[in-house]
Amino acid sequence: MCETIEIAVRLREDGELEKARTLLLAFGEQQPENAYVQYQTAWAHDALGLEWEAVPFYERAIQLGLDSEDLAGAMLGLGSTYRVIGQYIQSKQILERAILTFPERQEFKVFLAMALHNLGEHAEAMNLLLKSLADTSSDVGIRRYEKAIHFYADKLEQTW
Repeated sequence: MCETIEIAVRLREDGELEKARTLLLAFGEQQPENAYVQYQTAWAHDALGLEWEAVPFYERAIQLGLDSEDLAGAMLGLGSTYRVIGQYIQSKQILERAILTFPERQEFKVFLAMALHNLGEHAEAMNLLLKSLADTSSDVGIRRYEKAIHFYADKLEQTW
C-alpha cells in the first residue's frame, strides 16, 4: 500500500503527472477511505491543470482526516483551487478555516488575500498581505518599518 503511494508521489515529483494520476485513481478505487490517497490524487489533478476534477478529492481527503501537515496542504490546495476556478466564496471559507486551524502559518493569509481581492474586499486583502509581510520579511527596510506597516495595514483609506 505505502509503496504504491510512494511510487505515485515520486512520479508526480518527477513530472510524470499522468502516470501518477492513473496510479492514484486505481489505488483510490481499492482504498476509497484512505485520506492520504485522496489528497495525493487531488494534488496530481491540480498539477495537471485539472482543477475542477481535483476539488472532490481535496474535499474527501479533508473529510476523511489527514495528519496536520497534509491537512494544511490539502486546505491550501483546496482554497487555491476554488479561487482558480472562480469559486471565491468557497475559497474564502476554507482558507479562513485553515487560518483558525493553523494560525501560525502565513501562507493561508496570503492565499486568502487573493480570494478577498477576487471578492472585491481589497482593504482586507491588503491588510492581510501587509501584516504578513511585516511579520515574515527578513528585509532590513521592512524590519525597520514593521510597526508602521502594522499600524497602517487596516487604515489605508484614512488620511490625517
